[in-house]
Amino acid sequence: MSTSHCVLAKASNSILVCIDVQTKLCPAMGNLQQVLKNGTRLLKGAKILDVPVLVTEQYPKGVGPTVGTFLIDLPPNSIIEKNTFSSVLAPAFLDRLKTHSQREQIILFGMETHVCVLQTALDLVREGWTVFVVKDAVSSRTQENESLGLQRMQAAGVNVVSTEMVLFEWLEGKDNPKFKEIHSLIV
Repeated sequence: MSTSHCVLAKASNSILVCIDVQTKLCPAMGNLQQVLKNGTRLLKGAKILDVPVLVTEQYPKGVGPTVGTFLIDLPPNSIIEKNTFSSVLAPAFLDRLKTHSQREQIILFGMETHVCVLQTALDLVREGWTVFVVKDAVSSRTQENESLGLQRMQAAGVNVVSTEMVLFEWLEGKDNPKFKEIHSLIV
């Protein structure tokens, strides 16, 4: 069994990736408010703890831009446009990941669980990354597709986690000087 299931997410070793949370796709999602709420928590937590963030947009001309609240405080060049379902197949995506060569963990959230999130996760596992998918921050148009996507990722070695799991694992303990800031995102 791979040890990728036996690791905790570490802020110093993570890259957070927001996949295709776009304006024209959002209305079709069943648990949209949960995805937006938890996605915002993850993005704020990443900023507080200096975790790099990448945002992908699937064909933004047709599917629209990323929801505006997710773009606040993103560093330049954080958004990667793609026409492929797997972000890994977009050359700019792997190039940006490699600029953080000391980091080995990818934390994924976004849409749709069974398409772009799944294909990105599986390709990242094949590329040797330790991958986490945040269950309460992903969505598909149907619950069945979402469940099947999560099951398939887990069977392939992807760590299925929650928003709180990621944030508390990044903190490591109450003695972290950023504890109160992160805790305020949760309560």
